[in-house]
Amino acid sequence: NIYLVVLSISQIHLVKLWASAFGGEIKSISAKYSGSQLLQKVGSKYKEFERAVRVEEIDGLRLVKKLAENMEEMFHKKSEAMKRLVEAAEEAHLQHEDDPDLQYEYFNAVLINEVDEEGNSMELGGDFLLQPNDHFNNLSVNLSLSVVQVPTNMYNKDSAIVNGVYWSEALNKVFVDNFERDPSLIWQYFGSAKGFFRQYPGIKWRPDEHGVIAFDCRNRKWYIQAATSPKDVVILVDVSGSMKGLRLTIARQTVSSILDTLGDDDFFNVIAYNDEVHYVEPCLNGTLVQADVTNKDHFRMNLDKLLAKGIGMLDVGLTEAFEVLNDFNQTGRGSVCSQAIMLVTDGAVDTYDSVFAKYNWPDRKVCLPHESPVSPSLLIVSPGSTSVFNGSAV
Repeated sequence: NIYLVVLSISQIHLVKLWASAFGGEIKSISAKYSGSQLLQKVGSKYKEFERAVRVEEIDGLRLVKKLAENMEEMFHKKSEAMKRLVEAAEEAHLQHEDDPDLQYEYFNAVLINEVDEEGNSMELGGDFLLQPNDHFNNLSVNLSLSVVQVPTNMYNKDSAIVNGVYWSEALNKVFVDNFERDPSLIWQYFGSAKGFFRQYPGIKWRPDEHGVIAFDCRNRKWYIQAATSPKDVVILVDVSGSMKGLRLTIARQTVSSILDTLGDDDFFNVIAYNDEVHYVEPCLNGTLVQADVTNKDHFRMNLDKLLAKGIGMLDVGLTEAFEVLNDFNQTGRGSVCSQAIMLVTDGAVDTYDSVFAKYNWPDRKVCLPHESPVSPSLLIVSPGSTSVFNGSAV
């Protein structure tokens, strides 16, 4: 189709103004972000080097691959540094026996290099060498030692604090070793459930005008995420004939409540079972999905489609759950941390010994939560009871 637009002289003038303004804006943005004006200035200033300047073709794919390799190497170094700290912390804590009467002087981040009215070093203070360092934004740090920060509202000589600080002293040499291996590292630290915070390199902490340091490592996002630990969860729902009526309604509510406890770092799926397994969302057969709001709401809607019928064969459901967790863990896409099977039923029939025997030996993959934080555990939730099955009993 051909359209004829008739404009008056004044309208044509207005359109020209629009075009001119638009063109000027585009030119300004292009000059600002392309660096063309800077290149012109450099070219005129260094014209004598013009012959040495050349245009070189770059293989974009090769460049991206090299960049990816460098990033992979960098993240690998950071990961290895963290693993060394974890291993050292676990070993030091294992070897330590709490002593309620332990007396131990440590470098308190607030009290170091502080003196009292008589000019004497403060208790838990003392002389602590600090030197400006370019790598740490010219802050004065100590590359040989870490310091310990204790929240203002906690007693810094409490027995639990002192014991924790004492055994975590073993991390000092690992901090130093990590920094020597990878000089690109910046801050390394350890946050304890007791409340103290060990930081390397050592640095002086200064309270606010009220003499308070509000920082508590346990309130930081990184600590909360680590403490709660991401989970891979398979929720098994009994939909056998005995679950008809109110019991199935309670089961739906229970699953919904479980979903509420999962966060964005968790992965899950919901599987119904009787004499065979039925995925609540058939499109997600054999895998887990991120527990974001959209996915959880979608599963809640599908719970209404569950129907109770047939015989409850728990071994069938457990086998599927274990296989899903095992396969998904191999992909590396999940939490790569804690795994759990949550069973919602009106009563677990004793038909799962063979399943636990298969998956529990010889590596004891199934155990009580307190036995291992990274092994699958089975939580049984029923209208009348809540229990954890100990797979080692098989």
